[in-house]
Amino acid sequence: MNRARIGYGVGALAVLLAASGCGSSAPATKSAAPAKPAAASSGSSSSAAASAPAQDTAGEAAWAKWGLKPMAKAPAPPADKPIKLTKTGAVPVFSEVPTQDKVVFITIDDGAEKDPKFVQMLTELKVPITMFLTKDIVKNDYAYFKPLQALGNTVQNHTVSHPVMSKITAAQQKTQICDDQAALTEQYGTAPYLFRPPFGDGANTPTLNASVQECGPRAIVLWRESMQIHDMQYQSADKKLKNGDIILAHFRGPSELKGETMTAMFGEMLARIQEQGFAVARLDDYIAKPAG
Repeated sequence: MNRARIGYGVGALAVLLAASGCGSSAPATKSAAPAKPAAASSGSSSSAAASAPAQDTAGEAAWAKWGLKPMAKAPAPPADKPIKLTKTGAVPVFSEVPTQDKVVFITIDDGAEKDPKFVQMLTELKVPITMFLTKDIVKNDYAYFKPLQALGNTVQNHTVSHPVMSKITAAQQKTQICDDQAALTEQYGTAPYLFRPPFGDGANTPTLNASVQECGPRAIVLWRESMQIHDMQYQSADKKLKNGDIILAHFRGPSELKGETMTAMFGEMLARIQEQGFAVARLDDYIAKPAG
């Protein structure tokens, strides 16, 4: 399937992201069934991140400020988390969450654009996101992402320098994942438990799965839709969101978005989600992390 791509322009970022951003199209394969060990309890995923402010704390005036209508309120997090992760063994690969809730999940990759207005936007609107950060892209300003983390948005692993994982050796894969894991843990105080391979490449290979296991994350997360500038690209033929879909977006600005700002792009994404009658839920609220 051919998909439009947004480049990072010239310079170091173009090298890091291979002039195509994080990759708009994940492998169009069925997600692996999440592991569901009996030892994982519904309370094993509780954390400070899971108790972040709810979306309904943002009033109509806050939404109107950003040119938006209030989003539907996400339902209460399920007591029995549909995705249960194991402490050891092969990690599951998933691009959606099995749920009857009419919700989708927003994930944002890389960390190139560090727009203060986006922090303000999320602070005011309380829309939950999950951040997959790349060390070499965020190390010039780790602090930018801390206010977003303080809102309950977790920081997850997206490699050191954004390589095509299937094109590097197992040892290089481990360096990419383990070094990002160590840096993000040190900077943000919590070890990432999710990993996203750049471009979705190699997600279902035994080599990458083994590398992820050795470095600490307990799941590989792909996506079903990717946000471009004004609309989303869909993997489904009907081009519609489904319950539990994971959406990919990027920290990008005017130079990559044909003059559009990150806040405008994010607002467009929220409008597309709202048009289809979905709420935005927090991915962590639907995942039971390994006990202990």
